[in-house]
Amino acid sequence: MTEIARSLVDRFCKVYAVRDIDKVVEFLDDDVEWTISGPVEYLRFCGTHRGKDKVIDLLRHQIPAVLRTFSFVPESILVDGNQLAMLHRQSSRRTIDNRVINFRVANFIRFRNGKVMQNLSLLDSFDAVEQVMGHRIEFSAAGHRAADTGDLAVI
Repeated sequence: MTEIARSLVDRFCKVYAVRDIDKVVEFLDDDVEWTISGPVEYLRFCGTHRGKDKVIDLLRHQIPAVLRTFSFVPESILVDGNQLAMLHRQSSRRTIDNRVINFRVANFIRFRNGKVMQNLSLLDSFDAVEQVMGHRIEFSAAGHRAADTGDLAVI
């Protein structure tokens, strides 16, 4: 395990926060694995994407087709050896109607030879999906989802 320099982490975080994809690409390992944990039914870019070309397509096309991020504010950044953990507050606009969606994202990133080889993004997806749907998700006392009260829109 090679330790990553804090200056490398800071450079990566800066270009990732502003979604400068051309510069983010410079940090990606050829065999990168990028996972976004969330409900594919509502956020269709979620899932695991393997390989530099697929991750570039994800960042450049798939995510912006659904959400356009305009704010990505770090709340906490921790570096340990070759790993990086970040907690952010993200604000995005839904592409279809410009509705603003605010939620937290935790990223767990592993580097190899100064390149991102693995990313796991955990979205506060329950909060994000409620905002995408435009209403709260109701649950019964038994913990089961109650009948929906509105139309669900897959984006």
